[in-house]
Amino acid sequence: MIGALAMNKTAFAAWLATVNRLDAAQRKQAFQALALAEAADPVVVSSDPAAPAASPPGETLLAKIGRERIDSFGCPHCGLRDVRKWGNANGKPRYRCADCRKTFNPLTATPLSGLHYPERWQTQAQAMLDGVTIQKAAERCGVDYTTAFRWRHRFLAALNLDKPQKLSGIVEADETFVLESFKGRRAALGRAPRKRGGKASKRGLSGEQIPVLVARDRTGATIDAVLAGLDAASMAKALGDVVSRGSDFCCDGGAGIAAFARAARVRLHVLPAPGSPRPAAPQFHINNVNAYHSRLKEWMRRFHGVATDNLANYLSWRRTIEALAQDASPQAWIMGAAGLGPYQQASL
Repeated sequence: MIGALAMNKTAFAAWLATVNRLDAAQRKQAFQALALAEAADPVVVSSDPAAPAASPPGETLLAKIGRERIDSFGCPHCGLRDVRKWGNANGKPRYRCADCRKTFNPLTATPLSGLHYPERWQTQAQAMLDGVTIQKAAERCGVDYTTAFRWRHRFLAALNLDKPQKLSGIVEADETFVLESFKGRRAALGRAPRKRGGKASKRGLSGEQIPVLVARDRTGATIDAVLAGLDAASMAKALGDVVSRGSDFCCDGGAGIAAFARAARVRLHVLPAPGSPRPAAPQFHINNVNAYHSRLKEWMRRFHGVATDNLANYLSWRRTIEALAQDASPQAWIMGAAGLGPYQQASL
């Protein structure tokens, strides 16, 4: 039916030949008519939320982000899904919601909204995948150091929220500790500044060490959080209702994490020594989560200390690298920065 209603090639060519004869007022009318005609075409979204929609041939990355964000979240202003195309502006496709009548682009209400130099974002995304320092990222992208720093944390803001909704089966959880850092602060440290990360003034655990909880199931799905303390309330705030009831929960038996497991009504397995399974049940261990701790700390070493205020962003950075795995690409990272990270994609 669409082919029968469409203008044939000869008529279209004849119509195009008359465009240069239009005056300014006529061109304005023509633009309005074309915009209204385009607005009549709905953005195609998936009828099955569990099935990702196929990308149309020649679709740009921004158009793909727009389509998938509409498919996942609807209009960023009202959340409804009756959305129409509404032309282009500043190199980005625009859409209009038929319900609230507001217009938006693919990046509206995302951390990337308002960022300049979009042609350099793929270079920035590759720098994130490579885990380079801010100075090296600034050199790659041809931007100032402060711009590279701002881009880094804007590119991580949405990924900070991209976590699996559930951990199930055998779930391993354990705490690790990261040295408190006031990197970037010039005053009110309360102590002498350390150079290039430095070391704690006291051996072992102390107030200088920030606890970080990591929980993983055997599919590799990972939750992490900076803890306010090692008590059950802090554990519950970090894990909430993420651990499925009936899961086998493996930990080293710390008082706070064990209390959380009992309150969550999961089967608790306290290992006799960290990572060491019992001979009768070798499947229950925390070797995977401890290995993740090792990879995280080794990866963070290149930054010579991470400001505690930004620690959650760096945890999400590492979590996303591992979640993307073989699918890692600048395009996938930009989609994650726009709110369509690997765990969000898995839930579509």
